[in-house]
Amino acid sequence: MTMNPPVWTTACPDWEKRIVQKKSLIPCKPLFPKVAEIALNIFKELILVDVMDSPKMGEVTREWVLDFVAAIFGAYDPEQKRRLIREFFLLISKKNTKSTLAAGIMMTALILNDRISAELIILAPTKEVADNSFNPIRDFIKAEPELSKLMNVSEHTKTVTHLGTGATLKVIAAESNAAAGKKASIILIDEVWLFGKRANAESMFREAKGGLASRPEGCVIYLSTMSDEVPCGVFKQLLDYARDVRDGIKVDKGFLPLVYEFPKKMLEADEHLKTENFYITNPNLGASVDLEYLVSEFNKVKEAGEESLRDFLAKHLNVEIGLNLRANRWAGAEYWLAQAKPEITLDLLVEQSEIITLGIDGGGLDDLLGFAAVGRLKSDPRIWWAWNHAWANKIAVERRKENAPKYRDYEKEGSLTIVENVGEDIDQLATIAKKVFDSGKLYKIGLDPLGLGGLLDGLLDVGIPEDQMIGVPQGFKLMGYILTSERKLAEKYLFHPGQGLMTWCVGNAKAVVKGNGMMISKQESGVGKIDPLIALFNAISLMSSNPAPIQKEYNVYFF
Repeated sequence: MTMNPPVWTTACPDWEKRIVQKKSLIPCKPLFPKVAEIALNIFKELILVDVMDSPKMGEVTREWVLDFVAAIFGAYDPEQKRRLIREFFLLISKKNTKSTLAAGIMMTALILNDRISAELIILAPTKEVADNSFNPIRDFIKAEPELSKLMNVSEHTKTVTHLGTGATLKVIAAESNAAAGKKASIILIDEVWLFGKRANAESMFREAKGGLASRPEGCVIYLSTMSDEVPCGVFKQLLDYARDVRDGIKVDKGFLPLVYEFPKKMLEADEHLKTENFYITNPNLGASVDLEYLVSEFNKVKEAGEESLRDFLAKHLNVEIGLNLRANRWAGAEYWLAQAKPEITLDLLVEQSEIITLGIDGGGLDDLLGFAAVGRLKSDPRIWWAWNHAWANKIAVERRKENAPKYRDYEKEGSLTIVENVGEDIDQLATIAKKVFDSGKLYKIGLDPLGLGGLLDGLLDVGIPEDQMIGVPQGFKLMGYILTSERKLAEKYLFHPGQGLMTWCVGNAKAVVKGNGMMISKQESGVGKIDPLIALFNAISLMSSNPAPIQKEYNVYFF
């Protein structure tokens, strides 16, 4: 038993001050300093073949890297043979030596491992990313005669075998199913943001980490740059959790986050666009990252347009993309995020509104069924509140695998319902519509005239009269109401709950201009769904007619 068990926290609530002052973001010192020192001595001796003059890691590595390595290996209790911190998460900007760090950590782990025939794996999303991790490992061994005698390298299988313990370090690309059945002691998962786009990533991670249950000395290390689109899937889960642990919102002493990102106040003030602040998410600036290169690229993308700029900010400055602003984006997207009012719920909208319109839009079985409610407030009729929901048949999740991680995210958010059986979506939508109808504030329900069939039957079945439903012309004929939506957003009179579902749909919306006409086309949006947004336009089209309140409240005075 350890005589004096360490006391530590993995929260770093003052990270905003630290990151600006270039201080360490590691919230605790190594729990077992001697173990950390041994690991660092090995790590520092590894030779970087692809760097000019082939220096040792210890000669060129920045302090933040050494702190991270020390935290990982220093969490191992040599008496109990147990690692007290078992998960590590690093979010770092592109070109900040992430792949080399991954190789160095796993090479050190293989050398230090004392479990006979242990398995260590690096799980990469693509073959290219796998090569980026394996090649430095191979070169570490070739450059050091002692390591060459101790290790056998198989480039074909991307496997390194420790000839003394029989332990193996294998680099696996996710295109194969080689992670299945592994009993790994230490797992490093690289470029988690790319896994976030894979429908089976969560089960793949679970399979890869299965061996940790019987290997208390093991751990999993997640490395990533920021996603080039709105974070989703396992990446979003990990990023949100890492931030919560870092900020002290959630307490998890077994999870250590290291997140290089700009403080919120700096982002709001556009301080991240000043080149003198590029160091904040690039701790390797001046080493593996060249400032002149970053400034040159930054100047190029500023001229290239919003989409190029956002990609640069995501990859080189770790700025999270909240909305995909494409070159041919819907103009209302510019104002969408600013109009989020998270407290809006359907119940609150019904309570606060003097009149409500509903919109519905949906396609085939592999599309979403979108629903929107727009309420005109009693307190100020200029202000409209919007609330959305969507349904997806299970078949849509299976057919659109590229969207599956997003669907799961929105299901957890509560803005999307995935139904098992065809027809359940219409039944649930009709129940919500009936709730609004029963409030006595419903004006009309706007639907696509070509998609009335099953929807109309479902609404009639719950007791909503047919005269409450109206076909809303689509395509170019919807243009005026799309423009109304843009104006209401820009004038700060249209508010919404800020649902991730709608942020995604708004980012997917592409404006198609022909002559003097404009439309938002589902075909142009491709696999990115916009049905809930079209439903919103349908509801706004009805509210734009300025309907009189169904119920009026009068103040009665007695004289």
